[in-house]
Amino acid sequence: MRAHLGDQLVIESPATGGARRDGEIVGLHHDDGTPPYDVRWSDTDDVTLVFPGPDAHIRRPEHEHPLLGAGGAPPTTHGTATASSVTGPAGGNPGDIGRRVADERRKRGLSREETAGRARMSPSCLAYLEEQPADPTSATLIRLADALGTSVAALRGGGIDLPPGQGRALLHPRLQDLSPEECRTLLSTHGVGRVAVSTADGRPAVVPVNYECVDDVIVFRTAPDSVPAAAAETEVAFEVDHVDEALSQGWSVLAVGPARVVTGPEAVRGLARRAHTTPWAGGEREMWVSIEPTVLTGRRITPAGQ
Repeated sequence: MRAHLGDQLVIESPATGGARRDGEIVGLHHDDGTPPYDVRWSDTDDVTLVFPGPDAHIRRPEHEHPLLGAGGAPPTTHGTATASSVTGPAGGNPGDIGRRVADERRKRGLSREETAGRARMSPSCLAYLEEQPADPTSATLIRLADALGTSVAALRGGGIDLPPGQGRALLHPRLQDLSPEECRTLLSTHGVGRVAVSTADGRPAVVPVNYECVDDVIVFRTAPDSVPAAAAETEVAFEVDHVDEALSQGWSVLAVGPARVVTGPEAVRGLARRAHTTPWAGGEREMWVSIEPTVLTGRRITPAGQ
């Protein structure tokens, strides 16, 4: 007997006409899919460790549409699923799941075809999930989480209000210093970083900013009367990091150097053209600040031997 995550374990009753029991396989203990399994029973929602006997068999959800469940399929118009054909729970926004799936897929450098193959679903269904407000079944989410090396809770956004790093530490972690070139490569991915400044009253402050890297110089835009604006004409520290909760590993980069206001009109227009995003905080934030690192250090945590 071999199974995959999301398969159904069905146990037939030995008595004629007796009730059978079934549940979803939510945990594997062997890479080859052999027993035992962690099973979430449909009648109690409890999860137990099961060593299947001769009265048990595996039912695979090949005929289950990954967005609607068994027997369902989204209506189509000229072969294309419509955006209104799959709806989620009232008051929610199931499209967020698709955005998280797409984000995790891109982080790992996987194509839709590769991800769909790992999750045992068609690329067209994965495309629909990523682009439309679809509400996937639990079995589909389990397979997608397994394919992307993350958790169902993470795809649902369950930990969005929790600080990163609450997962278990690696059994044998390796703390590795990064070279300046590796630090520059990680910084160049842009995104959100943290700038440490001294405010007008002399107190320290650390604030997040959307940043870009242009020719090894860190730049961000802010408002003249904001806390990040206090960085101008001082030496500051700037930090960016990434934590992979699913794999309990990550990296951080720290840059220290002088910060200056970008004043040249052509330089400002060039930065605005090259910006990947507008500041998430919104409002008028047209003051560009540059940080030219004089010290650049970083560290990475990985499993020993990797």
